[in-house]
Amino acid sequence: MSMQTQALPRTGMEAGARKALLLGGGLLLAVLAPFLLYPVFLMKVLCFALFACAFNLLIGFAGLLSFGHAAFFGSAAYIAAHTVKEWGWAPEAGLLAATAVAGLMGLVFGLIAIRRQGIYFAMITLALSQMVFFLALQLPFTHGEDGIQGVPRGTLFGLFDLGQPLTMYYVVLAIFLGGFALVWRTVHSPFGQVLKAIRENEPRAVSLGYRTDRYKLVAFVLSASLAGLAGGTKALVFQLASLTDVTWQMSGEVVLMTLLGGMGTLFGPVVGAALVVTLESYLAATSLPVPVVIGCIFVGCVLLFRRGIVGEILHRLPGKGNR
Repeated sequence: MSMQTQALPRTGMEAGARKALLLGGGLLLAVLAPFLLYPVFLMKVLCFALFACAFNLLIGFAGLLSFGHAAFFGSAAYIAAHTVKEWGWAPEAGLLAATAVAGLMGLVFGLIAIRRQGIYFAMITLALSQMVFFLALQLPFTHGEDGIQGVPRGTLFGLFDLGQPLTMYYVVLAIFLGGFALVWRTVHSPFGQVLKAIRENEPRAVSLGYRTDRYKLVAFVLSASLAGLAGGTKALVFQLASLTDVTWQMSGEVVLMTLLGGMGTLFGPVVGAALVVTLESYLAATSLPVPVVIGCIFVGCVLLFRRGIVGEILHRLPGKGNR
């Protein structure tokens, strides 16, 4: 017994050291990445990785499948682009406005959709998202099919010139790390544990006295806000907000990223986003049909890795857990 009690803490320390080493190595790689790869490509990966992490917070940990997350992503892109270009706001103010608007939309959508479950919840979010798409097509400030082009990146806090690719990359990296840290903290908090309980068995959570609708609504608003932050950041990176950001295909794309990487894992959406963005970028220069190739890869992953890439790896490793 004494030998076992001594071995357990040592094993835990070794696992913690491995996690710290992996995180440190990943952070170092992210810092050095723009010197090895095209910064705009890396920024696109980070924006969609944050978007996928926001979506995964809802489906992976609360068990709510939304087909309307493009509404938050695209609306925030329009708000950030309009406030920065037309109103002359600083980029940080534009991003805050975009995140706030996405969170407010998430509150409204959540109050409407949270009363339903399963496919009914998914269809309501899809219908609401399509309403936002048609509004984006008709409202004057969005400029219809042309979108908002030539958005100035500006100067962050009056100190950092975002027109410089390296500066912009490190700002996007900081935004992603902040959003990811918020997701990590949420998942590992008592609130996150209640979300998991709701996902596994909502009637039992209700019987324990939890007001599950409130927990799901808070998760929905948090997910929408982070999706809006990702959309606003993308608008500044590409200096463009367009209808592409608010279409139902964008909602389907974030679902694909999350499932490929591993739903319910912390790093799965990041891997899935990197894989999809990489395939889209490099296959675009070939004659291969990009949606067909990505669809075939998705089918292969579903057949061979039902838990997603990261989910399957974690399942086969000792000491499983959300990482």
